[in-house]
Amino acid sequence: MSSPLTLVLTVVLVGYLAVATPLLGKHSYDRLARTRDQDPTAYRRMFTLWSAELWALAAVALLIVAVEPNLDAADIGLVLTEPLDETLGTIASVLVGAAVALLVLRWLAARSKPVPDQRSFNHLLPRTPVERWYAAGLSVTAGVTEEIIYRGLLIAIGTGALGLSKEVAACCALAVFVAGHLYQGRRGMLAVALVGFGLTWVYLRTGSLLMPILLHVLIDLRGLVFTPQPRREVVGHTG
Repeated sequence: MSSPLTLVLTVVLVGYLAVATPLLGKHSYDRLARTRDQDPTAYRRMFTLWSAELWALAAVALLIVAVEPNLDAADIGLVLTEPLDETLGTIASVLVGAAVALLVLRWLAARSKPVPDQRSFNHLLPRTPVERWYAAGLSVTAGVTEEIIYRGLLIAIGTGALGLSKEVAACCALAVFVAGHLYQGRRGMLAVALVGFGLTWVYLRTGSLLMPILLHVLIDLRGLVFTPQPRREVVGHTG
């Protein structure tokens, strides 16, 4: 990093992602699990805070790119690697396919039994139409911001400032990404690692964040919005 400001911002951002994000995320999720049944606003409040945090972190990532002479948008994947007409065609195809897939998933979710053993994330699932909109908003937010931060910036920092190969930098970035999902427990983090590996592979193959962002949004929509809500146990009174 050639600029002291860039170095400071990078150290703060990476430190926050590696340490604060996992701990604060787990604390927030545990509090939601304790208070959701008593406080109808807890879910919406946490999702709003998580979305605001992600956009703030993405803003810092973009600020680092703006103030660092050795970084530009292309270095973090914010570039089109195909002609505009082909890119627009790809996006249109993905969106049409996604719309059909999501409608099918919603139909199946309405008729499916709840997925077993969802304890690692079941409090993230919406219970009301309003909460469903908050879940959709967070899905889009995470798809855009997390790709810019974890796939785009962190890999660029690893290869540029640290002199790592793209593969090693990508593995380090993936480890930080998985750590941010500490609240999901070991099984959830394993699933995040597999998804993150796939998104990283797509990014390294294409050199663009376009497809990883679209795929990330769709995966999160499937996981949050279109996953059947587990049945809540009802304790009956005997006597």
